[in-house]
Amino acid sequence: MDFPYARLRRRPDVEAENLQAYDATDVLLVERGLSLGVDGHEIAVIGDEYGAITLALTAAGIDGIRVHQDLATGRRALALNAADLGLAGFEPHDLGAALLRGVRLVLLQLPKSLAELEEIADAVARWAAPDVVLVAGGRVKHMTLAQNEVLARRFGRVRAERAERKSRLVVAAEPLPVPAAPPFPVTQRHGDLVLAAHGGAFAGAKLDIGTRVLLEVLGLADPQLRRSAPEPGETGPQPPSGDGISGVLNEEPTEPAPVVVDLGCGTGALAASYALAHPAARVIATDRSAAAVASARATVAANGVADRVDVMHDDAASELPDASADLVLLNPPFHLGTSVHTGAATRLFEAAARILRPGGELLTVFNSSLGYRAELTRLVGPTEQLHRTPKFTVMRSVRR
Repeated sequence: MDFPYARLRRRPDVEAENLQAYDATDVLLVERGLSLGVDGHEIAVIGDEYGAITLALTAAGIDGIRVHQDLATGRRALALNAADLGLAGFEPHDLGAALLRGVRLVLLQLPKSLAELEEIADAVARWAAPDVVLVAGGRVKHMTLAQNEVLARRFGRVRAERAERKSRLVVAAEPLPVPAAPPFPVTQRHGDLVLAAHGGAFAGAKLDIGTRVLLEVLGLADPQLRRSAPEPGETGPQPPSGDGISGVLNEEPTEPAPVVVDLGCGTGALAASYALAHPAARVIATDRSAAAVASARATVAANGVADRVDVMHDDAASELPDASADLVLLNPPFHLGTSVHTGAATRLFEAAARILRPGGELLTVFNSSLGYRAELTRLVGPTEQLHRTPKFTVMRSVRR
């Protein structure tokens, strides 16, 4: 089969010369899937970043494939690529029983985290057909023996194949009995805050350092987590000042209720903490990762603020109206998949600028080495440093 992989695009995700919409692992998974002759209604594809696996199979005449993609950008890219190529014959699903019930073949692009792989392996063993075969693939440089060990906890037979085109397939079969309850989400308490996390959520149920620094600046960190004095090279946390956010941070309720957006919310630590401290605010948490969104929903429920926090699965707040937010909180990523690339942060800065009302404020925490101040000033408005440690910097930008 001669599928036009080169025609696939990553949009609406970041596009650049060093970023492409498929790799050799996709091709190997497609070749294996076609060779097994399984009916399309008994095939599930998981982790297909931009649709290369799903669309190559449908182009070969396989219909009824179920597909799960964690990222909203991947789901939209699949739809756009399918439209460009005139292809159909697949159904999107979240990770769960509807995706896997009765499935006899799972094609998986191995995820970065072992926790995410554990959740996927458990789901396949829990809901797929008893004779299911899981074919997982990855780039050799990113694969570890620990991935085989995770699979072996849910499958009686796990076999790694020889590397080909710098990629490798691992085949798992004979699913083992699973515990009564799924292993995710996991929870962890951080002072008064409870974090919940599914396998694919960044940092799991831990409170990542950047988020903790931003919570300190906002005055929302639990006293047990605060340090008594700055470390060498730090400036002490400075609360935002000026006209823009002073009303939002004020304990007195305002009319109308201020709108606060946790952009790229992850497990929802910022959204839940802000909602707990500011009952009058309307808080929106949004992330492009389905695992993060499921985690954030579990987090706000665990903290009793589910009625005050709206959690959305969305790419760069695309579903929020222009000039609708008073405050945006942002701890942006600096990786795209396994590539170091600042394009993801730029897209979120642009999104914050779009959804902030004039005079609204963006509080951003990022690795101090990245130096985003000029870009924030250009895209959002006047930007000042509120806090700096050797590792992290917090900036305040006012929407011009």
